[in-house]
Amino acid sequence: MQEGAAEGRREAVDRRLATLVPETAGAAARLTEAARYALLAPGKRIRPLLAMAAAEHWGGDPSAALDAGCAVEMVHAASLILDDLPSMDDAALRRGRATVHRVYGEDLAVLAAVALLARAFGVLSGPSTIAPEARLRLSAELAGAVGFEGLTAGQTRDLHQRNGTGLDDLALLNRQKTGLLFELAAVAGALAAGADGQVEAARRFGERLGAAFQIRDDLLDVEAEAALTGKDAGQDGDKPTVVSLLGAEGARARLATELSAAQAAAGDGPLMRLAQWSFPG
Repeated sequence: MQEGAAEGRREAVDRRLATLVPETAGAAARLTEAARYALLAPGKRIRPLLAMAAAEHWGGDPSAALDAGCAVEMVHAASLILDDLPSMDDAALRRGRATVHRVYGEDLAVLAAVALLARAFGVLSGPSTIAPEARLRLSAELAGAVGFEGLTAGQTRDLHQRNGTGLDDLALLNRQKTGLLFELAAVAGALAAGADGQVEAARRFGERLGAAFQIRDDLLDVEAEAALTGKDAGQDGDKPTVVSLLGAEGARARLATELSAAQAAAGDGPLMRLAQWSFPG
């Protein structure tokens, strides 16, 4: 994916997100403001871009996957709000700005996260060029990505079971907290393209790309300043990570392995161009 094309799509995603969660008046105005503060904060929008690239990769119109990708982005934004809460990671900075609870309070932060999760399901079930049975499948997959085997399970594991974690357990935690939404975005793109037979290839690509992103995040956590990452540095503290278990060089080698596995799952084309844009150099 050329940089200009990626930037154009990212701008389209930002415009669509703002439309899907518009400003409101009255009693809910502050709630909507908090949700938009989280959702529209500067970011690469890699999940919606992944959905669009997957649709293109399998012969579809990238715009057909836009809303589904935006739904995944809403879930991601909601998860960041919750992860940052004082009872969770107690973070002060996210995407270069104060975290939602620091600006709006814990009550509105929690409610904004719930509202974004609900809106994501509303977007998936709304008008779309994706076939109704495919949208039903995506809704079920989204529920799984959030629920007892997904994001919430991963955050529980992160809070209460991470110490002493080995590489296999860490891989499961990272898939629950990061990889599943990458998988869902890639699957959404395949389904938007009508490529039902490529769903598992899309899922494998998303899983491997998500694993690579988490490793890069672990590297940035120990090597980069908050001004570069847009969030608190050293947030993982003494928790086991791929970097703490393998060292920085081992983690970089593992990252390269994950990107190679992603390529093996989908071959060359729009998906790998997106990966190359996401991991420059």
